[in-house]
Amino acid sequence: MARTTSVFAFAILSVLPAAGQKTWTMPRTPDGQPDLQGIWNNATLTPMERPAQYAGKATLTEKEAAEFEKEELGNVNADRRDGSSVTDVNRAYNEFWRDRGKITPDRRTSLIVDPPDGRVPQLTPAAQKRAAELAAQNQGHEFDGPENRSLAERCIAVPNAGPPMMPANYNANYQIVQSRGYVALLSEQIHDVRIIPVSGPTDGRPHISQDVRQLLGDSRGHWDGNTLVVETTNFTDRTSFRGSGEHMHLTERFTRTGADTMLYEFMVDDPETFTRAWTARIPMTKAQGPLFEYACHEGNYGLAGSLAGARAQEAGAKK
Repeated sequence: MARTTSVFAFAILSVLPAAGQKTWTMPRTPDGQPDLQGIWNNATLTPMERPAQYAGKATLTEKEAAEFEKEELGNVNADRRDGSSVTDVNRAYNEFWRDRGKITPDRRTSLIVDPPDGRVPQLTPAAQKRAAELAAQNQGHEFDGPENRSLAERCIAVPNAGPPMMPANYNANYQIVQSRGYVALLSEQIHDVRIIPVSGPTDGRPHISQDVRQLLGDSRGHWDGNTLVVETTNFTDRTSFRGSGEHMHLTERFTRTGADTMLYEFMVDDPETFTRAWTARIPMTKAQGPLFEYACHEGNYGLAGSLAGARAQEAGAKK
């Protein structure tokens, strides 16, 4: 944990006002805690893992960052009309609906800051076996019924909404509301709410029994100075993050760094899955509200259509 703390301390120092700049005072809630409330956006063009062309290069120059942004926006532009009709359909939503963001202010080549190579650590042999068995189990049964489809496709949970809270290219907003002893965190996508009990640094309530598993895990928070630290356990094996298992221990840190900025950091500790713990850091910025309803079920014609198509194919094969 000491290594992660030092990385986080460096991150905080890197965003403090320079000499001569106007200082900013941390806002406080009525009970004296840092005020994290508001709607925050984490959209960014910086990839989760460092691309091969930037191996060994943690940050870009201003010129390189501008070139990267231009190239990346061109690559992901869903309004392009090159390629086949299938390619066009697969691009789905038009750019009007997207929120691509920019590269991080410190121009990092990956959101992962530890390991230093900016890559997700290798899976353990046990995790590789688990993934292979799951793939073999699902092969040929992907459209047997709605239970075989992903949680996101079924409008139950979406991986990037968290925890951990990963950037998305649309609806990348989160609303934080605080009261004495609690923090509520609403994700715009799939509109999940985490209600997190928050204590002082030493008197936190224990997690629920290990026999109880939840899609979003069981979160407990405490204050470490001006930083909200949230530890989440009790995950299920259905909300796998980058291949993680149900025993993943996730530590998130939220720190206001300015009037309109916040630093979000998370550490994944799952020895059953990864050969080492790993950490990512994502800047967040204040966004104008309000959040609008994410009416996933009401417009979820794709799921019914996919299953209906599978039944039609099966009926055709029997003729």
